[in-house]
Amino acid sequence: MRARGIVIAAVVVLAVAGGGVAATELSTRGVGGAPRDSALPPATAPVERGDLSDSTEVEGTLGYAKERKLNAGVAGTLTWAAATGSAVKRDGKLYEIDGKPVRLMYGAGPMYRTLKEGDEGKDVEQLERNLRALGYTGFTVDDEYTSLTAAAVKRWQKAHDLDQTGRAGPDRIAFAPGPVRIKSADAAVGDQAAPGRPVFTVTSSERVVTFKLDVAEGKLAKKGTEVTVGLPDGATARGEISSVGKTAKPGDDPQDRTPKISATVSFDEPGKVSGFDQSPVTVSLTGRTREGVLSVPVNALLALPGGGFGVEVVENGTSRDVKVELGMFGQGRVEVSGGGLREGMKVGVPRI
Repeated sequence: MRARGIVIAAVVVLAVAGGGVAATELSTRGVGGAPRDSALPPATAPVERGDLSDSTEVEGTLGYAKERKLNAGVAGTLTWAAATGSAVKRDGKLYEIDGKPVRLMYGAGPMYRTLKEGDEGKDVEQLERNLRALGYTGFTVDDEYTSLTAAAVKRWQKAHDLDQTGRAGPDRIAFAPGPVRIKSADAAVGDQAAPGRPVFTVTSSERVVTFKLDVAEGKLAKKGTEVTVGLPDGATARGEISSVGKTAKPGDDPQDRTPKISATVSFDEPGKVSGFDQSPVTVSLTGRTREGVLSVPVNALLALPGGGFGVEVVENGTSRDVKVELGMFGQGRVEVSGGGLREGMKVGVPRI
């Protein structure tokens, strides 16, 4: 029998439309479509028809959303602070200055002044919304601090054994957009606090995943793209990309300085996601999908001496090299067309 062509190992990098790459060892062969006298390939795989996606997997980190600093509102000695990892909700105690507790209220703006009867502003409305949510009524929620608002504040103060002044300020209240989780302490009990000086680094209670992706694969990480996250306990959770960085930066690995972009995943059901903070996870991103296409394993491809690619079709105990046109790469397979290929045909692959 005529010997098979000399196999030249070559690593050929093939660009994927979504930005990813696939690498495989290919053989250099002649092509003609006629049966060959050489030995049959060591193994075969079927030509399949189905949907193909240019998906990729990246490493990510499970964490919490909306990290920010929470600053002290007044000067004094920090005498107590909520524990790292604890969650604080509306009206919960965050820390104490000189033995006086500062409690959490929800609002986008800061508590920057002591509110009193006659004051007006968005911070007044924020405070009133919190009082109403806590069950204190008898006033209108608006931007005016009236005597009725002051009366409600006095009832809140009485409930917490505070002096019933009817005034509310940063010595007793800190605003945050919602419930907070204490990620880390920026001051220790006994330290001197001051307005604008951080007490904690906090996050929201919502679980998210952050990851970095090579710029070349950036098209896969568009806002709104659906993903699947492999969690530390082996479970999976669905989500979507909620934000994508606008600036590419080198990764943290000193051996890989490839520019990368950062992205954040929000879960469809964040309340069902568990796991330690900063746990490693796997993010599966699905890009474009080609429906009903013919595909073969990537390692079935042959690099042809005249240029282009082919596959070794095996039929009736003989094989022949067939030139093909390549389409999408994904999931270890490549879309192929031409050469009279049909679903169910066998093509040569290396033995695994």
